[in-house]
Amino acid sequence: MSRAYYRPIPTLTPGAGALRLAGGWVWCDGVEVLRRDAAAVLIPAGEVPAEMRARLTAPRAPVAGLALDRPRLMGILNTTPDSFSDGGRFDGLGAAVAHAGLMRAQGAEILDIGGESTRPGAREIPVPEEIERTAPVIAALRAGGVRMPISIDTRKAAVAAAALDAGADMINDVSAFGFDPEMGPLARKRGVPACLMHARGAPETMQNDPRYDAVLLDVYDALEDRIAAQEAAGLPRSHILADPGIGFGKTLDHNLALLRGLSLFHGLGCAILLGASRKSFIGTLSATPQAADRVAGSVAVALHGAAQGVQVLRVHDVEATRQALALWAPLTQIETG
Repeated sequence: MSRAYYRPIPTLTPGAGALRLAGGWVWCDGVEVLRRDAAAVLIPAGEVPAEMRARLTAPRAPVAGLALDRPRLMGILNTTPDSFSDGGRFDGLGAAVAHAGLMRAQGAEILDIGGESTRPGAREIPVPEEIERTAPVIAALRAGGVRMPISIDTRKAAVAAAALDAGADMINDVSAFGFDPEMGPLARKRGVPACLMHARGAPETMQNDPRYDAVLLDVYDALEDRIAAQEAAGLPRSHILADPGIGFGKTLDHNLALLRGLSLFHGLGCAILLGASRKSFIGTLSATPQAADRVAGSVAVALHGAAQGVQVLRVHDVEATRQALALWAPLTQIETG
């Protein structure tokens, strides 16, 4: 019989014997056991093997000093002329710094700054250009007194190094350290947390007929392999976040399968980051062709992520998401903070 995968069934109202997922606000009474060659079965949480139970329940380490005892908001700052949602709006230093300040005021707890679009069909840009788009923004924010965690969204070690030198605290790599072999050594040397995201192919070609045997399990296996490789090389698992990569080499059905099964990724023993904000699947399902008009759909997906125990929500619409979470928490009577 093939390998067993354990997907906790999230609940906000735990019963006797429930497991608390990742030391957070979500519990599970039952666990779905998935296999590639057999039908799924449901077992009580207490029957999960001890090693997997430890992974599912161990509290996740803080990210850049930010405790993961409740859903945290990562505000997206694209300093690019061609990002799918807000390309060109914040590609000047003044506009980027101003928007960072606005997101901070709206409730962002981490800023994620990227200088290269990774939308479907986007082409790679030279390292010096990507550095020029990102490092000065980070330096200006730090010079202006901003002390909140800042993440650099890049696939390239030289860009990440320049950002860390300018004051960034974290690396967010859509290639899971697969694009640049120097990224792993950089993260280890600097001792910074890193988000490893799953993507099938490069941005230029990733949406050209992506296929999987079983997308939820395939993505889990790929992330598990990348995390294990980095841990073996010396990057502590506590420094790693995992992102299933919604929209990166996935069809609509693939994205929905990953979102429905998000709680499986707690089994990686890492914090989970979800970046689904304004993506095309939201537009398809809601008949909303313009990315900037997908605020309500993006908030709905963010709340779904929070209910699955996702620790970091990467969003464009910080104020709308913060407001929704501020109501969701007391309405569901979750324990946070």
